Amino acid sequence: MFGNIGTGEIILILLVVLILFGAKKIPELAQGLGKGIREFKKAMRDVEEEIKQEPDKIEPKKEKSDEKN
Repeated sequence: MFGNIGTGEIILILLVVLILFGAKKIPELAQGLGKGIREFKKAMRDVEEEIKQEPDKIEPKKEKSDEKN
C-alpha cells in the first residue's frame, strides 16, 4: 500500500502532522477516523447481508407463481 515509503519518510510525515494539528488535536482526529472506518465496515456488512438475503426473497415469489399455473 505504501510502496517505497521508508521509516524516515513516515517519521517526517508524522512530524508534519504533529506540527499542523498539535498534540491535543491528534487523538480527536484519530478517534474520528476510527469511528468513520467502523461505520464504513458496518455499512459494508449490512450491504453484504442484504445481498445474501435477496435470493431468498426472490425464490418464494417464483414458487408462488408456479403454483398458480
